[in-house]
Amino acid sequence: MDARPIGVFDSGLGGLTVVKELEALLPGEDIVYFGDTGRVPYGTRSFETIERYARQDMSFLLEMDVKLMIAACGTVSSVAPHVGNDIDIPFIGVVEPAARKAVEATQNGRVGVIGTTATIQSGAFDSTIHRLASGVSVFQQDCPMFVHLVENGWCTADDPIARLAAERYLGGLKDQEVDTLILGCTHFPILRQVIAQVMGPDVTLINTGAEAARRAATLLKESGQCAPADKNRGRCRFFVSDAVGGFNRTASMFLGRDIREQVSRVDIINHPILPSCSSAKGE
Repeated sequence: MDARPIGVFDSGLGGLTVVKELEALLPGEDIVYFGDTGRVPYGTRSFETIERYARQDMSFLLEMDVKLMIAACGTVSSVAPHVGNDIDIPFIGVVEPAARKAVEATQNGRVGVIGTTATIQSGAFDSTIHRLASGVSVFQQDCPMFVHLVENGWCTADDPIARLAAERYLGGLKDQEVDTLILGCTHFPILRQVIAQVMGPDVTLINTGAEAARRAATLLKESGQCAPADKNRGRCRFFVSDAVGGFNRTASMFLGRDIREQVSRVDIINHPILPSCSSAKGE
């Protein structure tokens, strides 16, 4: 048993899709969420900047004494997965769990991946899928505008801007006849309906955040680190790096419930950066 909370971080609010799944799978677990809303999106930044941001985010969560950390950000998970080697608690990204699910799901061996520009340029999903199943063909498309659409609430199935963007981005993947599509950014499940409309009913959509949450649940259960069942638990603490105003509305969209918890602002820009440690686990 381990009563410490689970830590989740993302470039913005997309990682709340991971929190939603964690609440369903592990209702007795406390969760600390950090969304770097002051620097969103990460996907257009340099690899060096993305790693620096991730190390600051992780340093903050470690101060919260978390027992497991989830990088609920496709960009960080793709560009800088090695940062997990520098902490002494389990670290889960979104690439590997989603890639495994896609390999299991595909029937014709043609998998599509959409993500931020940095995620696609990293080739992380492509290389991971080919390591798991060398015969699967992978087709990728960056969708940088999707993050902005979600963060601004332009994401309903009948929103003409969301529909136009989806048609523009996804046309090439439809032409490649993929039967499985990885939503390689945790913001993208909020656009699931419009993406499904464009891709058609025969394409299976893989929610990276949900798969990462399932992996975390399995790991905690197998290691005996789940929270004690006899405590009144299941609380969420939310932190962001920009103004907290408007968080409730947007977060409610991601979580599918009203937000009653307090939201606090963190000065992440001046926060210490997690150092690289050659003696850390995995080295």
